[in-house]
Amino acid sequence: MNAPVRAGGGQLVPSGVLGMAIFLATELMFFTALVSALLVLRAGAVDWPPEGQPRLPIAATGVNTAFLLLSAIAFERGARQQHDHRALSRGLAGAFALGSLFVLLQGVEWVRLIGFGLTAHSSLYGAMFYVIVGAHATHVLVALAAVGFALRCARRGHLAGWAELAPYRMYWFFVVGIWPPLYGLVYWA
Repeated sequence: MNAPVRAGGGQLVPSGVLGMAIFLATELMFFTALVSALLVLRAGAVDWPPEGQPRLPIAATGVNTAFLLLSAIAFERGARQQHDHRALSRGLAGAFALGSLFVLLQGVEWVRLIGFGLTAHSSLYGAMFYVIVGAHATHVLVALAAVGFALRCARRGHLAGWAELAPYRMYWFFVVGIWPPLYGLVYWA
C-alpha cells in the first residue's frame, strides 16, 4: 500500500503511519464490538455481577492502571528527545518496564480471580471479563514486543526520525488509551 502523494511529490503521510492508522481503526472496531457485547449482556442480566461471583479488585487494578498510564509518559518523554538516542532509549525502556509490570500484575490478578472461582466458564460475567481483559493484555504483549524492538533500534541509533518512531508511538498510545474506558466498563459494573 502506497501512502498518498503530494502534488509536488513526496508522501503526504508516511506509509508506516498510514498503515498503523488503518490498523488501529480496525482494532478500535474490535474493542467496540467487545464493549457492545458486554453492554448487551449486562443489560439483559438480572444481576451483574452475578451472585456468587467474586468482585473484581478495583483498587489494585486502579494502581496497575496508573503504571500503564505512566508508561505512556515515559514513552512520550523519550519520543520528545528522539534525536538523543540515550534519552529515547531511556523513555522506551521505562515504557517497556512499566508495561511489563502492568501485564505481570494482571496475570497475578487473573490467578487470584481463578482461585476465587471466576473463570471463563463460571458465568457470562467471567467470560466477558477474560475476553475483554485478555484481548487487551494480548495487545499490550504485542505492543511490548514492538517497543522492545524499537528500543533495540534506538540503542543502535537506527530510530531517529519521526516517521520511524510514529507507528510504535501510535500503537503504544492506543493500548494505553483504550485501557481506562475498558477498566471503567469492566471493573466498575
